[in-house]
Amino acid sequence: MRWIDAALLIVDLQNDFLHPSGAYARGGQTNADLSALPGRLAPLAHATRAAGGLIVSTHFTLVPGRGGEPLISPHLKSLRPFLRKGDFEPGAWGHALVDELAPADFQIEKIAYSAFYMTRLEWVLRKSGIARLIVSGIVSNGGVASTVRDAHVRDFEITVLEDGCAAFDRATHATAISALKPVARVATVAAMLAEIDR
Repeated sequence: MRWIDAALLIVDLQNDFLHPSGAYARGGQTNADLSALPGRLAPLAHATRAAGGLIVSTHFTLVPGRGGEPLISPHLKSLRPFLRKGDFEPGAWGHALVDELAPADFQIEKIAYSAFYMTRLEWVLRKSGIARLIVSGIVSNGGVASTVRDAHVRDFEITVLEDGCAAFDRATHATAISALKPVARVATVAAMLAEIDR
């Protein structure tokens, strides 16, 4: 299998979500399944690079508004009242891809669940000759699911990494992955590593 037309898409594995000093840890929103993802995905990221594929990371972004206060939707503010000025700010440490997976070939800022909504992701993928996406990241029922469905309607060939994604609880994760089976292939990190090795 050729890998020059493939990209490992890493959805929102950012310091502010995952690092002990990040915004979500400060707000008490930590989760062992989410925290385990960078270490699990690192060998696949390395193998993808070595095989000629691309690494594309998406970055949830809180755009600074007047006085630097972030523009936060009412829905998100009610869910995550701890978010504050500087969190997920473009160019800031918290906004960056976690060190274990860096660097990405392309970094895509996003303001909603789907990495295709009002972003340059599709343009970057088309210009780079990418036809296949291997999708990983967080959360399975949010950014991952929305991005996968939007990739499907754009005719990308999609593989979702069942153990390369996570949600805030395992039941939600399992339901989300199962619901993606009509629009994407579901595989494990080990299976993808084996395909690259072949």
